[in-house]
Amino acid sequence: MTSSHPLQQGEIARRLGCDYAVFGFSHSVEVTIAVTLAGGVGIFGATRSTPDEIEDALRTIRAAVGRRPFGVNLVLPDGMPEHDDRAAIEAQIPEGHRAFVQSLRTEFGVPPSDKPGLRSRFVRSEEMAAQQMARVLAADVDIVACGIGAPAGLIEAAHARGKTVIALVGSPKHARSALAKGADILVAQGHEAAAHTGRIGTFSLVPQVVDLAGDVPVLAAGGVATGRHINAAFALGAQGVWCGTPWLLTEEYGLDPLLQAKLKAAGSDDTVISRADSGKTLRQVRTAWSEAWARPDAPAPLRMPYQDILVGDLLGAIDTHRVEPLMHYPASQGIAHFNEVSRVADVMRRMVDEAVQGYANVPG
Repeated sequence: MTSSHPLQQGEIARRLGCDYAVFGFSHSVEVTIAVTLAGGVGIFGATRSTPDEIEDALRTIRAAVGRRPFGVNLVLPDGMPEHDDRAAIEAQIPEGHRAFVQSLRTEFGVPPSDKPGLRSRFVRSEEMAAQQMARVLAADVDIVACGIGAPAGLIEAAHARGKTVIALVGSPKHARSALAKGADILVAQGHEAAAHTGRIGTFSLVPQVVDLAGDVPVLAAGGVATGRHINAAFALGAQGVWCGTPWLLTEEYGLDPLLQAKLKAAGSDDTVISRADSGKTLRQVRTAWSEAWARPDAPAPLRMPYQDILVGDLLGAIDTHRVEPLMHYPASQGIAHFNEVSRVADVMRRMVDEAVQGYANVPG
């Protein structure tokens, strides 16, 4: 492998001190560590973690990676309720929605929930967001990444503590807002992406955000799965890539074998965008879950955090009891490039080697 690719020699790699400007997003502490040790920048997705869990996770990652740079991501949408009060949220859920969820339990034989699910063990609220942010700001973490906006004061507080702030954007409008707030790096996340994706494709979005960003570096996200995608990102003006799907089928991620089988078999057209999990758009592998919520008789998903509380316990029971038809997972359209379980380091090496070799073979 040569050392002439901008992935290794570009501004982001020099600024952060990483080997490759490959930002690996994951909800797994183990994957975050492995991506960072493999030369990339691991980003731990902490949105569904409690403040104590965030503190413990970031401490564990730092101990494992030494002084290599890593980050944490929080999704902090506007318009959430002030307090973490599940009873108050439940009191406002329409009876028709409750009946539909119960009908799914009956239809698919889902056992009763014996504990709150990942999405319902706390309410997405201003109160919880403030507690999560406080732990992140106090932690020894280099990067704070924000999806769906950044609350007033977060960027300034992060800068005051010497942290780099990354903003994920899905449109030129979002990019302008993030730049006005002082974000250090933008992630232009295209429609192909998993999770909370927008309507503009990666190939169209990235150059628009690059043109707006000026001297602010841009990462390309949305379907990034191979070295060819990395080289395309640089051709569009990005200075690195952000990706989560490449790590799903890794030993470190450790997904349930039933979910692994679905991901291995999935092509790009086997993913679908649904609001059924949280009320926000979420690209996931198509299953009986997404199909049920797309039925003509299904109610429209509620807005966040009401949908979280409506379905959170059911989703937890589905995974605990391994109700296969309803088990699902977020994945980008790039899932088509992955059909076997690998190690994180092997995935990183394969992507980087392909990018470097392809870059070296470009005429001129």
